Amino acid sequence: MRLEIVHSARYSYDGPVPHMLQRLRLRPPTSRSQTVLSWEVLANDRPPELSYVDGFENHVDLTSSMADATEIVIVSRGEVTTHEKMCMLDHPEGYTPPWLLLRESPLTRSGNSLKELAAALKGRTDRLLQLHELMAIVHDRLAYASNTADTVTDAESAWMSGRGSCQDYAHVFIAIARRLGIPARVISGYVLADDYETRPASRTWASAYVNDLGWVGFDPVNNICPNERYVKLAAGVDARGAAPVTIHRSTACRETLAVEIAMRRMDE
Repeated sequence: MRLEIVHSARYSYDGPVPHMLQRLRLRPPTSRSQTVLSWEVLANDRPPELSYVDGFENHVDLTSSMADATEIVIVSRGEVTTHEKMCMLDHPEGYTPPWLLLRESPLTRSGNSLKELAAALKGRTDRLLQLHELMAIVHDRLAYASNTADTVTDAESAWMSGRGSCQDYAHVFIAIARRLGIPARVISGYVLADDYETRPASRTWASAYVNDLGWVGFDPVNNICPNERYVKLAAGVDARGAAPVTIHRSTACRETLAVEIAMRRMDE
């Protein structure tokens, strides 16, 4: 499936910011499940000042703003061809072996409730079926709350509240998977709308490493494995590590964010 994506984010501040650095994970990588045909990233109409590939094979761009800026507009756009890989995203890539993704982070730490659920699932011998069962449990337990997408919630708190954003769904899934001894990570990206998809185009989901298969994607919000309608941007230990945009400012001020994302299928 050939997709055109345009992602625009406008950050406005209530006062001038002397120094500001943007770390962008807005370039989708070419992999077994997708091929990037063209892509560009601009910050206030300027290309990035420095780019590199990190240990997760994320394409990272660094940009800085002019002194005393009050607004920055980041535009990421291009075309990607996705390939149906039966939920299998990739084999291990980069410099990060799967076993490093067994470690907890503050957002994926398990409390007593998640430890109890992991213990209940521990007896399953088929890893893939175990992960599908886990995905269904998270999907059934949590209620989607779109207005919490910008808040930071740890996995245990989200589980106890019974509601959360796509990030919270992914954190709960990953926390339990790691308790089961299965390497797991967060994926940020885009999803083309479909009959079963009623959420925003920007999305966070999870992937887990299954021996003899590789990294397999799981979207607990929709209770499905990612297909050719999904475009991967970045991977991380948690949603912070896979965030498409991270901004470091020299002063504290009020920030207002306006985001527009357009996705269009081009091969129809």
